[in-house]
Amino acid sequence: MRPRTLDEVVGQQHLLGPGSPLRRLVGEGNGGPAGPSSVILWGPPGTGKTTLAYVVSKATNKRFVELSAITAGVKEVRAVIDGARRATGAFGKETVLFLDEIHRFSKAQQDSLLPAVENRWVTLIAATTENPYFSVISPLLSRSLLLTLEPLTDDDIRSLLRRALSDERGLKEAVALPEDTEEHLLRIAGGDARRALTALEAAAGAALDQGESEIGLRTLEQTVDRAAVKYDRDGDQHYDVASALIKSIRGSDVDAALHYLARMIEAGEDPRFIARRLMISASEDIGLADPNALPIAVAAAQAVAMIGFPEAALTLSHATIALALAPKSNAATTAIGAALEDVRKGLAGPVPPHLRDGHYKGAAKLGHAQGYVYPHDLPEGIAEQQYAPDALKDREYYTPGRHGAEARYADAVEWTRKRLGRKRS
Repeated sequence: MRPRTLDEVVGQQHLLGPGSPLRRLVGEGNGGPAGPSSVILWGPPGTGKTTLAYVVSKATNKRFVELSAITAGVKEVRAVIDGARRATGAFGKETVLFLDEIHRFSKAQQDSLLPAVENRWVTLIAATTENPYFSVISPLLSRSLLLTLEPLTDDDIRSLLRRALSDERGLKEAVALPEDTEEHLLRIAGGDARRALTALEAAAGAALDQGESEIGLRTLEQTVDRAAVKYDRDGDQHYDVASALIKSIRGSDVDAALHYLARMIEAGEDPRFIARRLMISASEDIGLADPNALPIAVAAAQAVAMIGFPEAALTLSHATIALALAPKSNAATTAIGAALEDVRKGLAGPVPPHLRDGHYKGAAKLGHAQGYVYPHDLPEGIAEQQYAPDALKDREYYTPGRHGAEARYADAVEWTRKRLGRKRS
């Protein structure tokens, strides 16, 4: 079912529009500049990197040579380059070298590609799942066009599955795919076309062996050994399971939290949604009881955005465990809630004159910034002066707990309020 032309490629439309580098590479266009001589395709597994290289070679009628950096070395690369030079000289036929997993090549091995790229002895199409700015040498990267492939959407995978069911090269309508089975296949795929087609082929074979005219959900589960998670990402269970995850973290039940996290992952939940919920939980339910909770959650969200599934499951597990086992405090949550409530009630008032901006001309005549005491000039670094508006000068919003690291904040806030001369509200 590998696409034979760029028009048959599903997804990656940002790379396949009219006049795009890939279109020019296969000779499409209006006589504009030729396509690049070296392309690096960066994206998750199963998003079409090998397919695009194959389509380019077929569309241009070039020799297609495929190497994997897992098994090939400098010797194999040089042999391909020598063969490409002979084919060009003797038959005028250019060569496309598809190098998969280029990030596995050492610096010396990548260096061996440079002469072929510079002299256009081959059209190099290299594929990687790793960030090329870290895994590909600068001279090769600077001579290549970097194209980033995005994970396939559920609609992309659905289109591939339905094409495989009906196409003459596929199952030729020998078996049907009910909606619930299709949805589970989409969850299994996780944006990976190769995984989706592999599972479909195995399940279809099992159904036909059993004399069935359609692939039942049970047949698919038995074939791929992966239970279907009853989870509607657009319905109540989406919110119920997300709520259960956060409440389990809040309740410090790490095992329950991991269970709900696993359900969300298996259901194909957007990992960025999970990461956002964890960041909220870090401030809402942990706060200063563990000041590291929010940085951990933020780092997890950044990592998830960079790597995606399946590896993102490890990062989300890391963050979920850390948050569930952290000491808990909702003091930051209640503090801002109380402050917002006062503001909405109209309890505000003018900023005290000594705190107002005194940098502009005429501010002194208005009495702005007059009498302000600079705390850094004092031995203890704190000045007894009023900061809040008059209506709120003795209001206390933050009531720290005594769990974890927040105990020292409780001591600190008690001391500073006394030094500020505050009266208890």
